[in-house]
Amino acid sequence: MLSITTKTLNQYCVCGCCGALRPRYKRLVDNIFPEDPEDGLVKANMEKLTFYALSAPEKLDRIGAYLSERLSRDVARHRYGYVCIAMEALDQLLMACHCQSINLFVESFLTMVRKLLEADKPNLQILGTNSFVKFANIEEDTASYHRSYDFFVSRFSEMCHSSYEDPDIRTKIRMAGIRGLQGVVRKTVNDELQANIWDPQHMDKIVPSLLFNLQQEEGIERSPSPETEKESPVELTERCFRELLGRAAYDNIKNAVKPVLMHLDNHSLWESKTFSVRCFKIIMYSIQSQHSHLVIQQLLGHLDANSKNSARVRAGIVEVISEAAVIEASGSIGPTVLEVFNTLLKQLRLSVDYELTGSYDSFANLGSKVIKVHEERQLQEAVIKTIGSFANTLPTYQRSEVMLFIIGKIPVPGMYPSLGSVTAGFQSTNILTALPTSFLDPLLSFTLMEDAEIRLLVLDILISIIDRHDNRHKFSPVRIISDISVLKLKVDKCSRQDNLFMKKHSQRLYRHIYLACKEESSVQQHFESLYTLLGLICVELANEEVVVDLIRLALALQDLALTEEALPVYNRCAIHALSAAYLNLISQLTTVPTFCQHVHEVIESRKKLVPFLLPEDVLKLEKVEGEVLFVQAKIAEMLGGSGYNTERLATSYIPQITGLTLSLSFKYTETGYEDRLSKRKSIGDTVSLQLEMESRNTQKHLYLCVCSGDSVNVEELERERRRQVVERFQTAPFEEIAAHCGARVSPMLYCLSHVIDTCSISLSLSLSLLDRPPPSPSGSVGNGHGRTRSVPVYEMKFPDLCVY
Repeated sequence: MLSITTKTLNQYCVCGCCGALRPRYKRLVDNIFPEDPEDGLVKANMEKLTFYALSAPEKLDRIGAYLSERLSRDVARHRYGYVCIAMEALDQLLMACHCQSINLFVESFLTMVRKLLEADKPNLQILGTNSFVKFANIEEDTASYHRSYDFFVSRFSEMCHSSYEDPDIRTKIRMAGIRGLQGVVRKTVNDELQANIWDPQHMDKIVPSLLFNLQQEEGIERSPSPETEKESPVELTERCFRELLGRAAYDNIKNAVKPVLMHLDNHSLWESKTFSVRCFKIIMYSIQSQHSHLVIQQLLGHLDANSKNSARVRAGIVEVISEAAVIEASGSIGPTVLEVFNTLLKQLRLSVDYELTGSYDSFANLGSKVIKVHEERQLQEAVIKTIGSFANTLPTYQRSEVMLFIIGKIPVPGMYPSLGSVTAGFQSTNILTALPTSFLDPLLSFTLMEDAEIRLLVLDILISIIDRHDNRHKFSPVRIISDISVLKLKVDKCSRQDNLFMKKHSQRLYRHIYLACKEESSVQQHFESLYTLLGLICVELANEEVVVDLIRLALALQDLALTEEALPVYNRCAIHALSAAYLNLISQLTTVPTFCQHVHEVIESRKKLVPFLLPEDVLKLEKVEGEVLFVQAKIAEMLGGSGYNTERLATSYIPQITGLTLSLSFKYTETGYEDRLSKRKSIGDTVSLQLEMESRNTQKHLYLCVCSGDSVNVEELERERRRQVVERFQTAPFEEIAAHCGARVSPMLYCLSHVIDTCSISLSLSLSLLDRPPPSPSGSVGNGHGRTRSVPVYEMKFPDLCVY
């Protein structure tokens, strides 16, 4: 018995001696583990180990390796208490040591974390994740060239999709996976020596994992606990997603957004719209503002890629684009603004084509998808709304360019409403910028198209642009108002830009308003829009000269209704009503009592005799004369007494082409409509026709007198004709004289117009180059007063535009 005891004691002595010979770092590591793991880490011995590691940093890698060895053994033996103690010791050593040798220690640390993440126990996975997150927050002093985080990206992404049976544990595992991905991003995103976390192989795992948890807001059931009450998985996911996007540079936006698009495609999330809109709101608010146009471009490209998908999917994408455009409100969509609108208009056109053909393919076949008309209509409305959202983010000059660009797409079906969406809410302080000549000319040309829908749309666009004080709705419906103060019109003094605009473009505006009233296909809405447009011009842009011109125009419309018997009865009544309502408005704005009295008297007479010539009761047209008509001479006399210059008012208004330039509009042979403007009579045609009729009557009378031998009558008639010509040039307005001169070259203009129509070209021909007829090759310019020297053809000088 004594010998056994001695033997046992000798064995313990031998072990004790061997323990004393073990390396110091191992003894220090062993001492931090208590006999009972529930007692936790021995803090006094941990302080000794930390002091030793700081004093001998070259031993860090050995300390890490030994701790890793012990942890692997404890995991295999299911001694999870000692596992926790080992990880706590590693965490403290990582926080305390920042020397150059820490890289080797980190490798041992990551090996232990990997071991824990590979375990089947959720607690070990969470423990390993927490340690990794602490490590991710440490800024290392030295770079690592060979460290890889591929395993951690894959493992944390897998944890984000955990399907553990217990909902509480499942939630903890998913939240651990989200925090782990957040740690990987933090550790690698700013380290150029690490593997690029923005590579598609990583983003295709990280982003879908985050979106999966972001989508589980209603699906995850959580029991109230102190840990989960602080932050839900959805809140943690959103915070992590925002942090990821906030760190994305210009070159990384595409790789970060593409997985989002794929995830929404794969899970059919475009149709519900709610989640997709939420995702891209997070994206737009998280990325740097100067990169936001890249996201929109990716969305547009994805929309193109889904051109033949269902209307609900395309509508969902368009809805997201619309919401993104509202956020991207810095005023610049990027370097290709028109490309954005081109894509949207293309989708609008495709949707209309699908609706008309009933197929997504050029030729309908049995395998093609069924087109649902109501869904295509919803898509078209979404596209139009999106175009308006984009346009609202642009400065004024760019919005004008966009509208001009859309006009270039007409008459493709479905383009018209998109123009209205651009002008919705249009506000501009400078009318010259909002309506430049390059935009106004083609816009006005559309007021003379045969398509009544287009004419109404263009009038609405003009109204939206000119209305800068929200007065347009106060002019609707058209009615006779005894006191316009009830309308509460906002009237400001015209600015210098307004005066310049009207000086430059007023005659063109008046002309197209006048000609628009002659359209036989016009209905009530057209006349209401014309009245609103005239009212806004008077309120927004009128000075004294403009007021006189507007009165001339209103009186000319009255004459139009009297003389144009070819117009439908309703149109003639409507023009009379429009003229009456407008003169009632403008008379009260001028505040000339006698003018207001005359207008009031005429309106009262109409109420008694011909109520159908007033806006409230437009029915039929009978012979109109006498006191129910506004008298131009009386109005001129009344305004003259109030200080207005009425010389222009003494001359009846005739639509004219301003700037001494004959503008021949575009002829769209491919798009299916002709230029109707070229068929209109110009000022030269109209006035010259009147003069030619007078001249022909005089010449006919002269001829009859000569034949009868009455020489006295011949001389008197000749003197009378000369007197009329002299008087006309002394008293007639400049516009009429210019028109008379222009009428002399009408044959040449007709020939040029015919040539241009044949070639389908757009040409602007200056009348100043044609102020007199060229010499005739035959040697006679003859007006009957002699002959001049014959000029050879090769010596004749023609304008450059007439020679090819």
